[in-house]
Amino acid sequence: MKSIWATGSCFFQWNFIKTNKYIGAFALGGFSMRAYERLLKYVKVWTTSDEESTTSPTTARQFDLAKLLLEEMKGMGIEDAMMDEYGYVYGHIPATPGYENCTAIGFLAHMDTAPDYSGENVNPQIIENYDGKDVVLGTSGRTLTVKDFPSLKNMTGKTLITTDGTTLLGADDKAGIAEIMTVVEELLKGDIPHGNVCLAFTTDEEVGSGACHMDLERFGAPYAYTVDGGPEGEIQFENFNAASAEFVIHGVNVHPGEAKDIMVNSMKIAMELQGMLPEQEAPEHTEGYEGFFHLMEMNGSVEETTMSYLIREFDAEKYEARKVLMQEITAKINAKYGEGTVELKLEDSYRNMREMIEPCMQLIDFAVQACKDADVEPDIAPIRGGTDGARLSFVGLPCPNLGTGGYGFHGAYEHITAEGMDKSAAIIKNIISQFAHQM
Repeated sequence: MKSIWATGSCFFQWNFIKTNKYIGAFALGGFSMRAYERLLKYVKVWTTSDEESTTSPTTARQFDLAKLLLEEMKGMGIEDAMMDEYGYVYGHIPATPGYENCTAIGFLAHMDTAPDYSGENVNPQIIENYDGKDVVLGTSGRTLTVKDFPSLKNMTGKTLITTDGTTLLGADDKAGIAEIMTVVEELLKGDIPHGNVCLAFTTDEEVGSGACHMDLERFGAPYAYTVDGGPEGEIQFENFNAASAEFVIHGVNVHPGEAKDIMVNSMKIAMELQGMLPEQEAPEHTEGYEGFFHLMEMNGSVEETTMSYLIREFDAEKYEARKVLMQEITAKINAKYGEGTVELKLEDSYRNMREMIEPCMQLIDFAVQACKDADVEPDIAPIRGGTDGARLSFVGLPCPNLGTGGYGFHGAYEHITAEGMDKSAAIIKNIISQFAHQM
């Protein structure tokens, strides 16, 4: 059946072959090195980013993985592989002869790991033929439990990879890198017809600046996917609208014995301010499409207190309403305690990419079919966070997100299976094949 998409700025057509024999034939096999083997190598490289840094990348150690990937890509035969001054690594796989006119497709993943938890000296545990029960994480005193992570029951019999409890694993997003690189190696063998495939590995995604220096002309694809999600089969094209809010609360400090009618305790005002926000609209009480206010950090004394919040909301109008509420609270506090008692700094971080993907929904259809052809149930769900793809979608590169097979990111309970990574790699290959068989 021929399908034609012509919406907004996105236009192309393709033959949709229900049997998709050319896809299923290589769904899992043929890789020289499995994706999880690459992951185990990459996680040994410390790449934690730093949200306090003003450099790009925010940590020099990210260059270590960038150099390793550059060397690997050149060793595979990607002649134009290069690294720029920001640590971004680019490369291209030329189209198979006869497929040069196919629409190019790109894949991205980020090299840094989250500063939420240590990413230094990662020492993974590899559990073959996992029994589906709780897993003791090294000698850390921590246990990965089925109660907290019920999805573990579905991993019985698989090769489970966990942390030793002292660091995060780094599957976010080194699993994505490993899966892309595994597919790259297979493509370069020349057995799979494909159009032009464009690659980029970025820095500093975890601190919100991962796509700031992306060179779209150098990248070269009109569409792309970030491989930076959770379970295999996850497909995401909606993310939070996001902002940060910082309150600076000014108090007055004097000797407590002489404080009557003089002292103004900024910490108490901070507590009052927090109490003016909806109690249930916090991360620990929300899911799905529900937004929240998240108190990230609070530091204070009688004299001065700072409070840092994240504001998250899918709906654009509700997002703006959340920011207005922060401004109204500021005004109420200042009216009560005096002008200038509270200062508020609001800053937008990223927007929901849905509006940029909707004109290009063939990208989602391709991903859905790619999952089915890899015998994976597609799961279209919103991202309760953000990706490089959100930023890139707004600068002209529609870029939905794919799952990597990972769970429990950003902490000691992060885990993934070798088989889930195999499936995620197969999905990438299947997408490439669909692009190659456009008419």
